Amino acid sequence: MQHLSEQEQIRRSKLDELRKLGIDPYPSELFDVNFYAKEIQDNYHPELNNFQEVSLAGRLMSVRVMGKASFAELMDASGRIQLYVNRDEICPGEDKTLYNAVFKKLLDLGDFIGVKGYVFKTQVGETSIHVKELVLLSKALHPLPVVREAVDEATGEKKTYDAFTDPEARYRQRYVDLVVNPHVRDTFVKRTQLVQAMRNYLNDKGYLEVETPILQPLYGGAAARPFTTHHNTLDMTLYLRIANELYLKRLIVGGFDGVYEFSKDFRNEGMSRFHNPEFTQMELYVAYKDYYWMMDLVEEMVERVAMALHGQTEVQVGENLINFQRPWKRFTMAESIQHFTGVDISDLDEAGLREAAKQLHVGLDPSMGKAKIIDEIFGEHVEPKLIQPTFITDYPVEMSPLAKKHRSKPGLVERFEAICNGKEICNAFSELNDPIDQRQRFEDQLELGKRGDTEAMVLDEDFLRALEYGMPPTAGLGIGIDRLSMIMTNSNSIQDVLFFPQMKPEFTKSENAPKPEA
Repeated sequence: MQHLSEQEQIRRSKLDELRKLGIDPYPSELFDVNFYAKEIQDNYHPELNNFQEVSLAGRLMSVRVMGKASFAELMDASGRIQLYVNRDEICPGEDKTLYNAVFKKLLDLGDFIGVKGYVFKTQVGETSIHVKELVLLSKALHPLPVVREAVDEATGEKKTYDAFTDPEARYRQRYVDLVVNPHVRDTFVKRTQLVQAMRNYLNDKGYLEVETPILQPLYGGAAARPFTTHHNTLDMTLYLRIANELYLKRLIVGGFDGVYEFSKDFRNEGMSRFHNPEFTQMELYVAYKDYYWMMDLVEEMVERVAMALHGQTEVQVGENLINFQRPWKRFTMAESIQHFTGVDISDLDEAGLREAAKQLHVGLDPSMGKAKIIDEIFGEHVEPKLIQPTFITDYPVEMSPLAKKHRSKPGLVERFEAICNGKEICNAFSELNDPIDQRQRFEDQLELGKRGDTEAMVLDEDFLRALEYGMPPTAGLGIGIDRLSMIMTNSNSIQDVLFFPQMKPEFTKSENAPKPEA
Protein backbone atom coordinates (compact mmCIF):
# COMPACT_ATOMS: atom_id res chain seq x y z
CA MET A 1 0.00 0.00 0.00
CA GLN A 2 1.27 3.47 -0.92
CA HIS A 3 2.30 5.54 2.10
CA LEU A 4 1.14 9.14 1.85
CA SER A 5 2.69 12.03 3.72
CA GLU A 6 0.50 14.63 5.38
CA GLN A 7 1.02 17.02 2.48
CA GLU A 8 0.09 14.34 -0.06
CA GLN A 9 -3.08 13.54 1.86
CA ILE A 10 -4.01 17.24 1.93
CA ARG A 11 -3.49 17.54 -1.82
CA ARG A 12 -5.73 14.53 -2.45
CA SER A 13 -8.41 16.12 -0.29
CA LYS A 14 -8.14 19.26 -2.40
CA LEU A 15 -8.47 17.08 -5.49
CA ASP A 16 -11.80 15.80 -4.16
CA GLU A 17 -12.96 19.35 -3.34
CA LEU A 18 -12.20 20.50 -6.87
CA ARG A 19 -14.25 17.68 -8.33
CA LYS A 20 -17.15 18.50 -5.99
CA LEU A 21 -17.05 22.03 -7.39
CA GLY A 22 -17.36 20.61 -10.89
CA ILE A 23 -13.75 21.39 -11.81
CA ASP A 24 -11.84 18.69 -13.67
CA PRO A 25 -8.29 18.72 -12.21
CA TYR A 26 -6.98 17.03 -15.38
CA PRO A 27 -8.98 18.58 -18.25
CA SER A 28 -8.67 17.32 -21.82
CA GLU A 29 -9.37 20.61 -23.61
CA LEU A 30 -6.62 22.35 -25.54
CA PHE A 31 -5.10 25.40 -23.88
CA ASP A 32 -3.60 27.57 -26.59
CA VAL A 33 -0.26 29.16 -25.60
CA ASN A 34 0.83 32.12 -27.71
CA PHE A 35 3.81 33.48 -25.75
CA TYR A 36 6.49 32.31 -23.33
CA ALA A 37 7.77 34.01 -20.19
CA LYS A 38 11.26 34.78 -21.51
CA GLU A 39 9.89 36.15 -24.76
CA ILE A 40 7.78 38.61 -22.79
CA GLN A 41 10.55 39.49 -20.32
CA ASP A 42 12.96 40.23 -23.17
CA ASN A 43 10.63 42.17 -25.47
CA TYR A 44 7.94 43.99 -23.46
CA HIS A 45 8.12 47.80 -23.66
CA PRO A 46 5.39 49.83 -21.91
CA GLU A 47 5.70 52.64 -24.44
CA LEU A 48 4.87 50.21 -27.24
CA ASN A 49 1.88 48.82 -25.35
CA ASN A 50 2.69 45.37 -26.76
CA PHE A 51 1.70 41.93 -25.44
CA GLN A 52 -1.87 42.99 -24.70
CA GLU A 53 -3.40 39.59 -25.40
CA VAL A 54 -1.19 36.86 -23.99
CA SER A 55 -1.86 33.26 -23.10
CA LEU A 56 0.67 31.32 -21.01
CA ALA A 57 0.78 28.00 -19.20
CA GLY A 58 3.12 26.54 -16.64
CA ARG A 59 3.68 25.61 -13.01
CA LEU A 60 2.54 27.77 -10.14
CA MET A 61 5.76 28.40 -8.20
CA SER A 62 4.79 30.98 -5.57
CA VAL A 63 1.68 32.77 -4.29
CA ARG A 64 1.31 35.91 -2.15
CA VAL A 65 -2.35 36.41 -1.26
CA MET A 66 -3.29 39.99 -0.30
CA GLY A 67 -7.05 40.02 0.17
CA LYS A 68 -8.91 40.60 -3.10
CA ALA A 69 -5.67 40.65 -5.12
CA SER A 70 -2.63 38.39 -5.18
CA PHE A 71 0.73 38.05 -6.80
CA ALA A 72 1.96 34.69 -8.02
CA GLU A 73 4.80 33.33 -10.11
CA LEU A 74 4.40 31.08 -13.13
CA MET A 75 7.24 28.99 -14.59
CA ASP A 76 7.07 27.71 -18.15
CA ALA A 77 9.70 26.03 -20.32
CA SER A 78 11.52 29.34 -20.88
CA GLY A 79 11.62 30.79 -17.36
CA ARG A 80 9.49 32.59 -14.77
CA ILE A 81 7.16 35.57 -14.82
CA GLN A 82 5.03 37.31 -12.19
CA LEU A 83 1.22 37.14 -12.27
CA TYR A 84 -1.19 39.72 -10.86
CA VAL A 85 -4.51 38.06 -9.98
CA ASN A 86 -7.50 40.23 -8.99
CA ARG A 87 -10.62 38.55 -7.61
CA ASP A 88 -13.13 40.70 -9.45
CA GLU A 89 -11.30 40.37 -12.77
CA ILE A 90 -11.16 36.57 -12.89
CA CYS A 91 -14.62 36.33 -11.25
CA PRO A 92 -16.57 39.18 -12.92
CA GLY A 93 -20.01 37.97 -11.74
CA GLU A 94 -21.48 37.22 -8.35
CA ASP A 95 -19.76 33.83 -8.04
CA LYS A 96 -16.27 34.36 -6.58
CA THR A 97 -15.52 30.64 -6.13
CA LEU A 98 -12.67 30.59 -8.63
CA TYR A 99 -10.71 33.10 -6.55
CA ASN A 100 -11.89 32.55 -2.98
CA ALA A 101 -11.97 28.75 -3.01
CA VAL A 102 -9.91 27.54 -5.94
CA PHE A 103 -7.06 30.04 -6.27
CA LYS A 104 -6.64 30.86 -2.57
CA LYS A 105 -7.27 27.42 -1.05
CA LEU A 106 -7.24 24.55 -3.52
CA LEU A 107 -4.28 25.39 -5.74
CA ASP A 108 -0.80 24.32 -4.61
CA LEU A 109 2.74 25.09 -5.65
CA GLY A 110 3.62 22.85 -8.59
CA ASP A 111 0.12 22.82 -10.07
CA PHE A 112 -0.10 23.57 -13.80
CA ILE A 113 -2.30 26.53 -14.65
CA GLY A 114 -3.17 28.49 -17.75
CA VAL A 115 -3.63 32.26 -17.71
CA LYS A 116 -4.79 34.87 -20.20
CA GLY A 117 -4.39 38.60 -19.84
CA TYR A 118 -2.12 41.52 -20.71
CA VAL A 119 1.40 42.57 -19.76
CA PHE A 120 2.26 45.58 -17.60
CA LYS A 121 4.99 46.77 -15.26
CA THR A 122 4.37 47.07 -11.54
CA GLN A 123 5.29 50.16 -9.55
CA VAL A 124 8.63 48.56 -8.72
CA GLY A 125 9.26 47.91 -12.40
CA GLU A 126 8.65 44.15 -12.62
CA THR A 127 7.19 42.84 -15.86
CA SER A 128 3.98 41.00 -14.95
CA ILE A 129 0.84 39.44 -16.41
CA HIS A 130 -2.45 41.07 -15.41
CA VAL A 131 -4.59 37.93 -15.37
CA LYS A 132 -8.08 38.12 -16.89
CA GLU A 133 -8.71 34.36 -17.07
CA LEU A 134 -7.25 31.48 -15.04
CA VAL A 135 -7.75 27.73 -15.42
CA LEU A 136 -6.34 24.67 -13.66
CA LEU A 137 -4.61 22.37 -16.16
CA SER A 138 -3.12 19.67 -13.90
CA LYS A 139 -3.16 19.11 -10.14
CA ALA A 140 0.21 18.10 -8.60
CA LEU A 141 -0.27 15.50 -5.86
CA HIS A 142 3.35 15.42 -4.67
CA PRO A 143 4.84 18.66 -3.29
CA LEU A 144 7.99 20.07 -4.85
CA PRO A 145 11.05 20.61 -2.64
CA VAL A 146 10.75 24.06 -1.12
CA VAL A 147 13.96 25.96 -1.73
CA ARG A 148 14.19 28.98 0.56
CA GLU A 149 16.61 31.90 0.55
CA ALA A 150 17.41 34.15 3.48
CA VAL A 151 19.97 36.85 4.26
CA ASP A 152 22.35 36.14 7.12
CA GLU A 153 22.04 39.20 9.36
CA ALA A 154 25.59 38.79 10.67
CA THR A 155 27.35 38.60 7.29
CA GLY A 156 24.79 40.00 4.88
CA GLU A 157 25.25 36.94 2.67
CA LYS A 158 22.34 35.23 0.95
CA LYS A 159 21.94 31.61 2.05
CA THR A 160 19.91 28.85 0.45
CA TYR A 161 18.03 26.31 2.56
CA ASP A 162 16.51 22.94 1.65
CA ALA A 163 18.02 23.02 -1.84
CA PHE A 164 17.48 19.90 -3.95
CA THR A 165 21.18 19.06 -4.25
CA ASP A 166 21.63 15.43 -3.19
CA PRO A 167 23.11 13.75 -6.31
CA GLU A 168 21.29 10.45 -5.92
CA ALA A 169 17.93 12.14 -5.43
CA ARG A 170 18.59 14.48 -8.37
CA TYR A 171 19.52 11.65 -10.75
CA ARG A 172 16.61 9.44 -9.68
CA GLN A 173 14.07 12.26 -9.83
CA ARG A 174 15.39 14.22 -12.78
CA TYR A 175 11.87 15.53 -13.36
CA VAL A 176 12.09 17.33 -10.00
CA ASP A 177 15.70 18.38 -10.58
CA LEU A 178 14.72 20.13 -13.83
CA VAL A 179 11.91 22.02 -12.10
CA VAL A 180 13.76 23.35 -9.06
CA ASN A 181 17.31 23.70 -10.46
CA PRO A 182 17.15 25.89 -13.58
CA HIS A 183 20.87 25.47 -14.36
CA VAL A 184 20.24 21.75 -14.99
CA ARG A 185 17.93 22.60 -17.86
CA ASP A 186 20.66 24.83 -19.33
CA THR A 187 23.11 21.91 -19.27
CA PHE A 188 20.83 19.74 -21.37
CA VAL A 189 19.98 22.56 -23.75
CA LYS A 190 23.72 22.98 -24.36
CA ARG A 191 24.11 19.24 -24.91
CA THR A 192 21.45 19.38 -27.62
CA GLN A 193 23.12 22.42 -29.17
CA LEU A 194 26.44 20.52 -29.15
CA VAL A 195 24.95 17.60 -31.08
CA GLN A 196 23.24 19.97 -33.49
CA ALA A 197 26.47 21.89 -34.13
CA MET A 198 28.27 18.63 -34.95
CA ARG A 199 25.44 17.42 -37.15
CA ASN A 200 25.36 20.72 -39.06
CA TYR A 201 29.13 20.58 -39.55
CA LEU A 202 29.04 17.03 -40.91
CA ASN A 203 26.01 17.69 -43.11
CA ASP A 204 27.75 20.74 -44.57
CA LYS A 205 30.60 18.40 -45.51
CA GLY A 206 28.12 16.25 -47.44
CA TYR A 207 28.32 13.18 -45.20
CA LEU A 208 25.27 10.95 -44.81
CA GLU A 209 23.70 10.32 -41.40
CA VAL A 210 22.71 6.65 -41.11
CA GLU A 211 21.38 4.10 -38.64
CA THR A 212 22.92 0.70 -37.91
CA PRO A 213 21.71 -2.20 -35.70
CA ILE A 214 21.74 -2.00 -31.93
CA LEU A 215 21.03 -5.73 -31.56
CA GLN A 216 23.94 -7.59 -33.15
CA PRO A 217 24.77 -11.30 -33.56
CA LEU A 218 28.44 -10.46 -32.85
CA TYR A 219 29.76 -7.51 -30.88
CA GLY A 220 32.76 -5.64 -32.25
CA GLY A 221 34.43 -2.34 -32.98
CA ALA A 222 35.87 -1.83 -29.50
CA ALA A 223 37.49 -3.64 -26.58
CA ALA A 224 34.61 -4.02 -24.14
CA ARG A 225 32.28 -6.51 -22.48
CA PRO A 226 28.80 -6.62 -24.03
CA PHE A 227 25.29 -6.92 -22.67
CA THR A 228 23.71 -10.19 -23.76
CA THR A 229 20.07 -10.85 -24.61
CA HIS A 230 18.02 -13.56 -26.33
CA HIS A 231 15.79 -13.36 -29.38
CA ASN A 232 12.91 -15.78 -28.85
CA THR A 233 11.73 -16.12 -32.45
CA LEU A 234 15.19 -16.76 -33.87
CA ASP A 235 16.23 -18.67 -30.73
CA MET A 236 19.62 -17.01 -30.73
CA THR A 237 21.84 -14.91 -28.51
CA LEU A 238 22.17 -11.26 -29.47
CA TYR A 239 24.34 -8.47 -28.05
CA LEU A 240 23.71 -4.80 -27.49
CA ARG A 241 26.28 -3.04 -29.62
CA ILE A 242 29.47 -1.81 -27.98
CA ALA A 243 30.29 0.25 -31.09
CA ASN A 244 28.89 0.70 -34.60
CA GLU A 245 32.26 0.75 -36.38
CA LEU A 246 32.04 -2.54 -38.26
CA TYR A 247 28.62 -1.78 -39.73
CA LEU A 248 29.63 1.72 -40.83
CA LYS A 249 32.70 0.28 -42.54
CA ARG A 250 30.40 -2.12 -44.40
CA LEU A 251 28.66 0.98 -45.80
CA ILE A 252 31.99 2.34 -47.01
CA VAL A 253 32.54 -1.02 -48.74
CA GLY A 254 29.08 -0.55 -50.26
CA GLY A 255 30.07 2.69 -51.96
CA PHE A 256 29.30 5.57 -49.60
CA ASP A 257 32.17 8.07 -49.34
CA GLY A 258 31.20 9.49 -45.93
CA VAL A 259 28.79 8.17 -43.30
CA TYR A 260 28.18 9.06 -39.65
CA GLU A 261 25.88 8.02 -36.83
CA PHE A 262 24.96 9.37 -33.41
CA SER A 263 24.55 6.06 -31.64
CA LYS A 264 23.53 4.67 -28.28
CA ASP A 265 26.16 2.10 -27.32
CA PHE A 266 26.26 -0.26 -24.34
CA ARG A 267 29.20 -1.69 -22.42
CA ASN A 268 28.79 -4.05 -19.48
CA GLU A 269 31.57 -2.48 -17.43
CA GLY A 270 32.20 -0.49 -14.29
CA MET A 271 30.43 2.75 -13.48
CA SER A 272 32.06 5.99 -12.38
CA ARG A 273 31.71 9.71 -12.87
CA PHE A 274 33.22 9.16 -16.33
CA HIS A 275 31.44 5.91 -17.27
CA ASN A 276 27.83 4.90 -17.76
CA PRO A 277 26.86 1.49 -19.22
CA GLU A 278 24.64 3.25 -21.79
CA PHE A 279 26.35 6.12 -23.56
CA THR A 280 26.28 8.16 -26.78
CA GLN A 281 28.97 8.50 -29.35
CA MET A 282 29.26 9.84 -32.86
CA GLU A 283 31.17 7.69 -35.33
CA LEU A 284 32.30 9.01 -38.73
CA TYR A 285 33.97 7.18 -41.63
CA VAL A 286 35.27 8.96 -44.73
CA ALA A 287 36.76 7.20 -47.75
CA TYR A 288 40.13 8.17 -49.27
CA LYS A 289 41.27 9.98 -46.09
CA ASP A 290 43.77 9.15 -43.33
CA TYR A 291 44.27 9.90 -39.65
CA TYR A 292 46.26 13.09 -40.30
CA TRP A 293 43.30 14.48 -42.21
CA MET A 294 40.95 13.34 -39.44
CA MET A 295 42.97 15.21 -36.79
CA ASP A 296 42.41 18.43 -38.72
CA LEU A 297 38.68 17.71 -38.96
CA VAL A 298 38.38 17.06 -35.21
CA GLU A 299 40.16 20.32 -34.37
CA GLU A 300 37.90 22.29 -36.68
CA MET A 301 34.67 20.59 -35.58
CA VAL A 302 35.26 20.84 -31.82
CA GLU A 303 36.43 24.44 -32.16
CA ARG A 304 33.16 25.15 -33.98
CA VAL A 305 31.18 23.43 -31.19
CA ALA A 306 32.85 25.67 -28.58
CA MET A 307 31.98 28.75 -30.61
CA ALA A 308 28.36 27.60 -31.04
CA LEU A 309 27.89 27.04 -27.30
CA HIS A 310 30.02 29.81 -25.81
CA GLY A 311 30.79 32.31 -28.55
CA GLN A 312 34.51 31.75 -27.99
CA THR A 313 37.06 28.94 -28.04
CA GLU A 314 37.88 29.19 -24.32
CA VAL A 315 35.75 27.09 -21.94
CA GLN A 316 35.98 27.08 -18.15
CA VAL A 317 36.10 23.52 -16.79
CA GLY A 318 36.49 23.42 -13.02
CA GLU A 319 39.70 25.25 -12.23
CA ASN A 320 40.99 24.96 -15.79
CA LEU A 321 40.45 27.36 -18.67
CA ILE A 322 40.58 25.13 -21.74
CA ASN A 323 41.21 26.61 -25.18
CA PHE A 324 39.97 24.67 -28.20
CA GLN A 325 41.51 27.03 -30.73
CA ARG A 326 43.48 25.25 -33.44
CA PRO A 327 46.12 23.84 -33.67
CA TRP A 328 46.22 21.41 -30.73
CA LYS A 329 49.39 19.92 -29.25
CA ARG A 330 50.47 16.52 -30.64
CA PHE A 331 52.53 13.72 -29.01
CA THR A 332 53.14 10.15 -30.08
CA MET A 333 52.18 7.71 -27.34
CA ALA A 334 55.82 6.81 -26.68
CA GLU A 335 56.79 10.49 -26.59
CA SER A 336 54.03 11.27 -24.11
CA ILE A 337 55.03 8.45 -21.73
CA GLN A 338 58.69 9.43 -21.93
CA HIS A 339 57.81 13.11 -21.43
CA PHE A 340 55.86 12.48 -18.23
CA THR A 341 57.74 9.47 -16.78
CA GLY A 342 61.22 9.54 -18.30
CA VAL A 343 60.75 5.92 -19.48
CA ASP A 344 61.22 5.08 -23.17
CA ILE A 345 58.83 2.20 -23.98
CA SER A 346 59.35 2.21 -27.75
CA ASP A 347 61.62 -0.89 -27.87
CA LEU A 348 60.37 -2.82 -24.81
CA ASP A 349 58.90 -6.31 -25.06
CA GLU A 350 56.20 -7.56 -22.67
CA ALA A 351 58.71 -8.47 -19.95
CA GLY A 352 60.34 -5.05 -20.24
CA LEU A 353 56.99 -3.32 -20.07
CA ARG A 354 56.05 -5.26 -16.94
CA GLU A 355 59.29 -4.18 -15.30
CA ALA A 356 58.69 -0.55 -16.32
CA ALA A 357 55.17 -0.69 -14.92
CA LYS A 358 56.52 -2.09 -11.66
CA GLN A 359 59.02 0.76 -11.38
CA LEU A 360 56.21 3.24 -12.03
CA HIS A 361 53.98 1.56 -9.42
CA VAL A 362 51.34 0.60 -11.98
CA GLY A 363 49.31 -2.45 -10.97
CA LEU A 364 48.97 -5.25 -13.55
CA ASP A 365 47.41 -8.70 -13.77
CA PRO A 366 48.65 -11.79 -15.65
CA SER A 367 46.01 -11.55 -18.40
CA MET A 368 47.39 -8.25 -19.68
CA GLY A 369 49.38 -8.26 -22.91
CA LYS A 370 51.60 -5.47 -24.24
CA ALA A 371 48.65 -3.32 -25.27
CA LYS A 372 46.96 -3.38 -21.87
CA ILE A 373 50.24 -2.74 -20.02
CA ILE A 374 51.03 0.32 -22.13
CA ASP A 375 47.45 1.51 -21.69
CA GLU A 376 47.74 1.16 -17.90
CA ILE A 377 51.00 3.15 -17.82
CA PHE A 378 49.50 5.84 -20.04
CA GLY A 379 46.28 6.00 -18.01
CA GLU A 380 48.14 6.29 -14.71
CA HIS A 381 50.93 8.72 -15.58
CA VAL A 382 50.00 10.63 -18.73
CA GLU A 383 46.29 10.99 -19.36
CA PRO A 384 45.41 12.86 -16.12
CA LYS A 385 48.07 15.48 -16.92
CA LEU A 386 46.70 16.35 -20.37
CA ILE A 387 44.40 19.30 -19.62
CA GLN A 388 44.51 21.30 -22.85
CA PRO A 389 43.24 19.38 -25.91
CA THR A 390 46.07 17.13 -27.08
CA PHE A 391 46.38 14.47 -29.77
CA ILE A 392 48.17 11.25 -28.76
CA THR A 393 49.24 9.42 -31.92
CA ASP A 394 50.95 6.28 -33.20
CA TYR A 395 49.87 3.49 -30.87
CA PRO A 396 51.49 0.04 -30.68
CA VAL A 397 49.85 -2.38 -33.08
CA GLU A 398 48.75 -4.66 -30.20
CA MET A 399 46.52 -1.87 -28.84
CA SER A 400 44.55 -1.29 -32.03
CA PRO A 401 43.17 -4.37 -33.82
CA LEU A 402 41.18 -2.27 -36.31
CA ALA A 403 43.82 0.34 -37.25
CA LYS A 404 46.16 0.30 -40.24
CA LYS A 405 49.85 -0.33 -39.66
CA HIS A 406 51.94 2.82 -39.68
CA ARG A 407 53.30 3.74 -43.07
CA SER A 408 56.82 4.43 -41.75
CA LYS A 409 57.08 3.21 -38.12
CA PRO A 410 57.18 -0.59 -37.73
CA GLY A 411 55.21 -1.97 -34.80
CA LEU A 412 52.86 1.02 -34.65
CA VAL A 413 49.48 1.88 -36.12
CA GLU A 414 48.00 5.08 -37.51
CA ARG A 415 45.75 5.95 -34.61
CA PHE A 416 45.11 8.99 -32.44
CA GLU A 417 43.10 9.86 -29.39
CA ALA A 418 42.19 13.40 -28.36
CA ILE A 419 42.64 13.92 -24.62
CA CYS A 420 41.16 16.93 -22.83
CA ASN A 421 40.79 17.73 -19.13
CA GLY A 422 42.53 14.45 -18.35
CA LYS A 423 40.14 12.19 -20.28
CA GLU A 424 39.80 10.78 -23.78
CA ILE A 425 37.12 12.50 -25.86
CA CYS A 426 37.71 10.79 -29.19
CA ASN A 427 39.49 7.90 -30.91
CA ALA A 428 40.38 7.64 -34.60
CA PHE A 429 42.31 5.52 -37.11
CA SER A 430 43.51 5.20 -40.58
CA GLU A 431 41.24 2.18 -40.89
CA LEU A 432 42.68 -1.26 -41.53
CA ASN A 433 41.41 -2.40 -44.94
CA ASP A 434 43.75 -5.38 -45.54
CA PRO A 435 41.48 -8.42 -44.92
CA ILE A 436 44.40 -10.81 -44.37
CA ASP A 437 46.00 -8.53 -41.77
CA GLN A 438 42.59 -7.96 -40.17
CA ARG A 439 41.99 -11.71 -39.82
CA GLN A 440 45.35 -12.11 -38.09
CA ARG A 441 44.55 -9.26 -35.70
CA PHE A 442 41.24 -10.89 -34.80
CA GLU A 443 43.01 -14.19 -34.19
CA ASP A 444 45.49 -12.41 -31.91
CA GLN A 445 42.51 -11.05 -30.00
CA LEU A 446 41.14 -14.56 -29.61
CA GLU A 447 44.41 -15.59 -27.98
CA LEU A 448 44.11 -12.71 -25.51
CA GLY A 449 40.59 -13.89 -24.74
CA LYS A 450 41.93 -17.33 -23.91
CA ARG A 451 44.33 -15.67 -21.44
CA GLY A 452 41.37 -14.18 -19.62
CA ASP A 453 40.97 -10.78 -21.30
CA THR A 454 37.19 -10.29 -21.10
CA GLU A 455 37.36 -7.24 -23.38
CA ALA A 456 39.17 -8.95 -26.28
CA MET A 457 37.42 -8.70 -29.65
CA VAL A 458 35.71 -11.60 -31.37
CA LEU A 459 36.28 -12.73 -34.94
CA ASP A 460 33.61 -11.45 -37.34
CA GLU A 461 33.58 -13.54 -40.53
CA ASP A 462 30.99 -11.37 -42.30
CA PHE A 463 33.03 -8.23 -41.70
CA LEU A 464 36.12 -9.99 -43.04
CA ARG A 465 34.14 -11.03 -46.11
CA ALA A 466 33.12 -7.39 -46.61
CA LEU A 467 36.79 -6.34 -46.51
CA GLU A 468 37.61 -9.03 -49.06
CA TYR A 469 35.23 -7.31 -51.48
CA GLY A 470 37.46 -4.27 -51.06
CA MET A 471 37.31 -1.19 -48.82
CA PRO A 472 39.01 2.01 -49.98
CA PRO A 473 41.52 3.81 -47.75
CA THR A 474 39.34 5.24 -44.99
CA ALA A 475 39.65 7.47 -41.93
CA GLY A 476 37.39 6.64 -38.99
CA LEU A 477 36.47 8.57 -35.85
CA GLY A 478 34.50 8.04 -32.65
CA ILE A 479 33.68 10.98 -30.35
CA GLY A 480 32.16 10.44 -26.90
CA ILE A 481 29.23 12.85 -26.75
CA ASP A 482 28.80 12.46 -22.99
CA ARG A 483 32.46 13.23 -22.24
CA LEU A 484 32.49 16.21 -24.61
CA SER A 485 29.24 17.45 -23.06
CA MET A 486 30.80 17.29 -19.59
CA ILE A 487 33.60 19.56 -20.76
CA MET A 488 31.44 21.97 -22.73
CA THR A 489 28.98 22.39 -19.82
CA ASN A 490 31.54 22.36 -16.98
CA SER A 491 29.93 19.28 -15.45
CA ASN A 492 31.80 17.21 -12.90
CA SER A 493 30.12 13.86 -13.58
CA ILE A 494 28.76 12.01 -16.60
CA GLN A 495 25.53 11.61 -14.63
CA ASP A 496 25.11 15.40 -14.84
CA VAL A 497 24.82 15.28 -18.65
CA LEU A 498 22.54 12.22 -18.86
CA PHE A 499 18.85 12.81 -18.23
CA PHE A 500 18.42 9.37 -16.67
CA PRO A 501 21.74 7.74 -15.70
CA GLN A 502 21.83 4.08 -14.76
CA MET A 503 21.31 3.46 -11.03
CA LYS A 504 20.45 0.64 -8.67
CA PRO A 505 16.68 0.12 -8.31
CA GLU A 506 15.06 2.37 -5.74
CA PHE A 507 11.99 0.19 -5.28
CA THR A 508 11.90 -3.59 -4.88
CA LYS A 509 10.17 -5.51 -7.63
CA SER A 510 6.59 -6.48 -6.89
CA GLU A 511 5.84 -10.18 -6.63
CA ASN A 512 2.98 -9.52 -9.02
CA ALA A 513 5.19 -7.94 -11.66
CA PRO A 514 5.14 -9.74 -15.04
CA LYS A 515 7.92 -12.27 -15.51
CA PRO A 516 10.13 -11.95 -18.62
CA GLU A 517 9.63 -14.54 -21.33
CA ALA A 518 12.12 -17.40 -21.44
